[in-house]
Amino acid sequence: MTLKTLTYLVVGASFALYIGIAIWSRAHNTRDFYIAGKGVSPLANGMATAADWMSAASFISMAGLIAFLGYDGSVYLMGWTGGYVLLALFLAPYLRKFGKFTVPEFISERYYSKAARIVAVICLIFVSFTYVAGQMRGVGIVFSRFLEVEVTVGLVIGMGVVFVYAVLGGMKGITYTQVAQYCVLIFAYTVPAVFIAIQITGNAIPQLAFGGEVAGGGIGLLDKLDNIVTSLGFTEFTSGSKSTIDIFCITLALMVGTAGLPHVIVRFFTVPKVRDARTSAGYALLFIAILYTTAPAVGAMARYNLLNTIQPGEIGAADGNLAYVDRPDWMRTWEGTRLVIFDDKNGDGRIQYYNDANPDFQSTAASYGWKGNELQVDNDIMVLANPEIAGLPDWVIALVAAGGIAAALSTAAGLLLVISAAISHDMIKGIFAPDISERGELLAGRIAAAVAILIAGYLGFDPPGWVAQVVAFAFGLAAASLFPVILLGIFSKRMNKEGAIAGMLTGLLFTYGYIEFFKGLFLKWAGAPWGENVAQNWLFGISPEGIGVIGMLLNFAVALSVSHLTAPPPERIQHMVEQIRVPRVLD
Repeated sequence: MTLKTLTYLVVGASFALYIGIAIWSRAHNTRDFYIAGKGVSPLANGMATAADWMSAASFISMAGLIAFLGYDGSVYLMGWTGGYVLLALFLAPYLRKFGKFTVPEFISERYYSKAARIVAVICLIFVSFTYVAGQMRGVGIVFSRFLEVEVTVGLVIGMGVVFVYAVLGGMKGITYTQVAQYCVLIFAYTVPAVFIAIQITGNAIPQLAFGGEVAGGGIGLLDKLDNIVTSLGFTEFTSGSKSTIDIFCITLALMVGTAGLPHVIVRFFTVPKVRDARTSAGYALLFIAILYTTAPAVGAMARYNLLNTIQPGEIGAADGNLAYVDRPDWMRTWEGTRLVIFDDKNGDGRIQYYNDANPDFQSTAASYGWKGNELQVDNDIMVLANPEIAGLPDWVIALVAAGGIAAALSTAAGLLLVISAAISHDMIKGIFAPDISERGELLAGRIAAAVAILIAGYLGFDPPGWVAQVVAFAFGLAAASLFPVILLGIFSKRMNKEGAIAGMLTGLLFTYGYIEFFKGLFLKWAGAPWGENVAQNWLFGISPEGIGVIGMLLNFAVALSVSHLTAPPPERIQHMVEQIRVPRVLD
């Protein structure tokens, strides 16, 4: 059986499972559609939350970033892990106790203002569509390679599957679908990691192989990798080039952004009791840790295999002939996706892969007759291509394809439902048509979800960066806009509607403006790239991925200042804040 046929069977079977679950758990009312009837068990909710959380950024892109950035890539690992602890301790139980359907609804009630609700919806849409662009890129990458179809066709297939189980099943369908998707993605991530760990180190546990020795080499994996990458002019894998302040800000932005992501927060509205929210957060952390502790090993082993496959030998040989005369089969296959590009600049038929931007290595490269780096490898393919590079069986490669699609679709579905709820529940019912029937609201929610899927598919055709990079922008926007007003809404009785509105707008506009200025995202989509080489002009040396921290601080400062310069909230609101924070024995 060919790899293509096997992949179609494995991916097709997973799609059939997801759609079957969606039909079985179809939403019959708005309570089912928005919060799964508040009847999800903590264990199931923990698995669903983990699947919702471990998006294409975690499954596909994070290990790829670690593979090429080394130590610098650890900021994503630390930020996304720490953020969940913050969410579980400081926000999830209180929001569940409040008992509403959505984050904008909480903000509307807490800040006694429809205007605050509208601003919250705007922030939510900015965050969610930025996030979903990265997920759809992940879908396109997986389909374009493993199903050997155009990216456009792959996106349409993915959109169709999400449409069925998000629009038909709502949160109830998505929750139980995500339980299945977690099982698929975690199995697909760990199985090849175990195989490759055995190949390289002889140790079957990837986490231990990461710090182990290369089999038969008598040298640690990380030491060997450092030797290889530095001999090619790259920075040591175990050291970084980012400034301390940038590492701190990116990590913190990812942490607090996690606690402000609406599609993650809404998961804690689906459990029966407040204490179940804490329990499901604990389960989610456990399930997330399985992938996140494996990712560094996957990244390191992927970089090691890549270099040994395309450029074996040791730099320093007299003639510099250190590469295969012909390209490996896996590379030829991936070249068809344009995510791997080989340009034989000196016409020798060999692959010269090195850091041609390193001035200290240029003379060495010139002595070998090399005329520039000839290979470009997209960060986002490393997890998907790793089994092929390592020569693993076809069934493992097909399994990874199914896992990558599961990761991207699970998060995309959660994001699209949040967008749908923001339109139908927060805007239509909450503001413009409060007397709409439950049936009408449910229909509006499904229509909004369908429209959101179409927009998400469009964004997936040409997203503004790598999957993890785009997702980092979304986290920065969430950190700067929603997190401060949610936190202050729970812990500050003095916060009022004027402060909340001013804070959200300040954080959102500053952070979005900074990202736009230095990345030129939408101008790039329009065909006018700019702002590429301006890192020296970053504010305080903080990259666009970490600027959400400054946006968050501005939000806090503006919100608290405006609140103290205007009238305090009504007594009933202050009493409500106290009630949210005081635990109830029965829960």
